[in-house]
Amino acid sequence: MSMPPEVPELVTRALRASLSQGFVESTRTETGRLLAALAATRQGTIAECGTGCGVGAAWLRSGAPAGTRVVTAETDPQLAECAQRVFATDDIEVFEADWTKLESLAPFSLLFLDAGAAKRAEREQLIDLVTEGGIIVIDDLVPCASWPPCDRSGVNTRRQDWLSDPRLASVETMVAPDTAVLVAVRRSAPVSSPVG
Repeated sequence: MSMPPEVPELVTRALRASLSQGFVESTRTETGRLLAALAATRQGTIAECGTGCGVGAAWLRSGAPAGTRVVTAETDPQLAECAQRVFATDDIEVFEADWTKLESLAPFSLLFLDAGAAKRAEREQLIDLVTEGGIIVIDDLVPCASWPPCDRSGVNTRRQDWLSDPRLASVETMVAPDTAVLVAVRRSAPVSSPVG
C-alpha cells in the first residue's frame, strides 16, 4: 500500500494493520489531520475512546508534543491486540477495555470520541473528563447546513445540545464533502445567556 508523503509513518503502520485485520472503519485521513493539529496544542494526557487498530491514536501521537501521554481503549480483543502490536515500541497505551476504563486516567486535555458507546454517553459525564480548556472531538457526523441540525429522523437533539451547551465553545466543521467533526472546548466558566 502506498501512502501520501504527508501521512506519518506511525499512521501508515496502523493503516496497514487495519487492512490486514479487514478493519475498514479507521479514522479517515481528513479527520486524522485535524486530530494531529489539535493534539499539537495539548499537554498532559490525551485519550481516545475506540482504538480499532490504532489509526486515530497514531494521528494523535503524531501531532502531540513529546511528553504528552496518549491512552486509548478498545473493547474488541483482536483489535486491541493488533493496536498493542502496532504500538509496541511507541508511547501509546492501549487498553483492552470499554471506554469507561479511561475515566480513572482523567482529566484529559483532549478526548477523541470514536466509539459509538462513548458518542452516546451523557454529555455531563464526558465534559467532566476534560480539563478547563480541554477539547472533545466527535467524528463521523453527516454534514448538516441547517439549524437546528437535522438528520433523517428530524432534529438531531444530541448534536444541537453539544453545539449550544454554554459550558462549551463548539463548532462543527466539514473535513470532507461527506463527513463532519464536532470540536467542543470546555470553557473555564460558562457564558451567561444574553438578557432581553
